[in-house]
Amino acid sequence: MDITENLTPLEKAKLWLGEGFDEETRRAVEMLISSQSADLDDSFYRALEFGTGGMRGIMGVGTNRLNKYTLGQATQGLANYLHQQFSGQQIKVAIAYDVRNNSKEFGKLCADVLTANGIKVLLFKEHRPTPELSFTVRDKKCNAGIVLTASHNPPEYNGYKVYWNDGAQIVPPDDEAIIKEVYSLKFEDIKFEGNDDLIEWIGEEQDDVYIDACMENSLYQKDKIGYDNLNIVFTSIHGTTYTTVPQALKKAGFTKVDLVKEQMIPSGNFPTVESPNPEEPAALEMALDLARITNGDIVIGTDPDGDRLGIAVRNLDVEMQLLNGNQTNTILTYYILDQWKKAGKITGTEFIGSTIVTSDIFVDIAQKFGVDCKIGLTGFKWIGKMIRDNEGKEKFVCGGEESFGFMTGDFVRDKDSCGSILLACEIAAWCKANGKTMYQYLIDIYKETGMYYEGLINVVKKGRSGAEEIKQMMTDFRENPPAEIAGSAVTEVRDYLEQTSLDLKNGQKSVMDDIPKSNVLIYYTADGTKVCVRPSGTEPKIKFYVSVKDSIQSEEEFRQKLTVLDGKIQQVKSDLKL
Repeated sequence: MDITENLTPLEKAKLWLGEGFDEETRRAVEMLISSQSADLDDSFYRALEFGTGGMRGIMGVGTNRLNKYTLGQATQGLANYLHQQFSGQQIKVAIAYDVRNNSKEFGKLCADVLTANGIKVLLFKEHRPTPELSFTVRDKKCNAGIVLTASHNPPEYNGYKVYWNDGAQIVPPDDEAIIKEVYSLKFEDIKFEGNDDLIEWIGEEQDDVYIDACMENSLYQKDKIGYDNLNIVFTSIHGTTYTTVPQALKKAGFTKVDLVKEQMIPSGNFPTVESPNPEEPAALEMALDLARITNGDIVIGTDPDGDRLGIAVRNLDVEMQLLNGNQTNTILTYYILDQWKKAGKITGTEFIGSTIVTSDIFVDIAQKFGVDCKIGLTGFKWIGKMIRDNEGKEKFVCGGEESFGFMTGDFVRDKDSCGSILLACEIAAWCKANGKTMYQYLIDIYKETGMYYEGLINVVKKGRSGAEEIKQMMTDFRENPPAEIAGSAVTEVRDYLEQTSLDLKNGQKSVMDDIPKSNVLIYYTADGTKVCVRPSGTEPKIKFYVSVKDSIQSEEEFRQKLTVLDGKIQQVKSDLKL
């Protein structure tokens, strides 16, 4: 419990004028108070919380902002918990940070708090991708890891993610215990005076180890079919992967790689894009322009911390088209399982990982190849937990979620663009060598599994009033579920907060306690349409994930159904008044 939660924002702000805060912070708070700025309320009305992706927020002064004191408090709480869990040991924590403004300074700040508490820190000298941090926690046998990143959020954001000794993001009970430690602290309890003697600096040598592991877990064609004939365009969108992906592609044997040079320059301001999010076509526009010049077969872009990837390939009209996250993961998953089957590696004790908001096509693919498909809450930390919970019992093959994240193998316990890019390029090369495109390969998969088509609708509600609006929207959808969506009757309502499934055909309600509680609703309709409603854990928005499906037998039928299914998604949007 936050010890100041009953204070008003103004009362909280006045606490930040005390001697325990540095002069720069006090001046900034005084400015907020004296100017009667509307930002005062949003800056102090609550404490930043850990969501599905950790702690993320706008940088600035205040309890609801990312700054020296909120980061220090989180890190001091982590240090206290580590001492409880690993008493008597020399504790080691790896720290990485992305290209965002203040990330490097925040990384050193966290290192100082940890070393002030007698904890050894392995600190990257320069910015590196999030999955390399996850890998390093395992590779260096660390007790925990921290990465400073706000993923694909706008430039004013930064964030803080904690990893446990298995290389995966923290999950219950560790996350809840750490939060309890954090909220029990006063800012004056933070130990800021670090000990540099306890810092081990990590440099480029770790990149090679990580890249080798990516190659080992992501590549299947020993004779490198078509590697030298694939035209690749890559952009890091000003993010961290300029340090790894070009080197990995070269080392793997892909020789025709064109880089969007303007976007290979790391910058927390992301000057060439409105949003550094590879989920958005605009973020890949410069790469697509280059592909038109170079006759590219595949365009790839990554987000600032290098865990997400966006891919564009040639469609049936030979034009570049961005795949959505479900489509990319469908291709990668099917190919991997097909390779495992051909190699005789599937024994019936393997599984793939997915999430409740991701397409159900992965259940179909798993059934086809005789493996299990485990489904968890949104966020790769839950796929990491699946791996940990099943070690020694079942073999993890790969996993992904709709938000452009995928991982192959368990050497990294988070979504990993580097390994996924190597895999995607191998598939693209193999397809080209066999006279087809990745897009046609996707259609071939749809012929077998049924054609799934998805849409994501984001409703942004900023600030304190926005948070209240989102809360009310969830209440309304929970208490008044739609009877029909896009012309099809709603047959089932799954409420992951209540952990219940209501069968509307017979009125029976059953318990779903195999997945932890979460504020998510899912509606299923008679024709297979699936609509998930979920407030974001890291951004001021409520998300609607829509999945529709049909069967196809040919590429021509795919063209026709694409228009039909897109129209159905638009009808869902209209019916839900979005």
